[in-house]
Amino acid sequence: MEYTVILHRAEEGGFWVEVPALPGCFSQGETVEETLTNTKEAIESHLLALRADGQSLPKDEILVFSKIEV
Repeated sequence: MEYTVILHRAEEGGFWVEVPALPGCFSQGETVEETLTNTKEAIESHLLALRADGQSLPKDEILVFSKIEV
């Protein structure tokens, strides 16, 4: 399975990630690579918890990112 993640720069340094298709699934790290590795583990744990609760696994959402000049 694949999930879209949104990577943010953390105010205190490093990065944090949200997974829009999995509410409550977040992760963080000092580098982009570490953050993405941690995020994979967070997604896997989140999916295992959903399965254990008998819930269906959410599919990824289609997200559109754009810039608007003002």
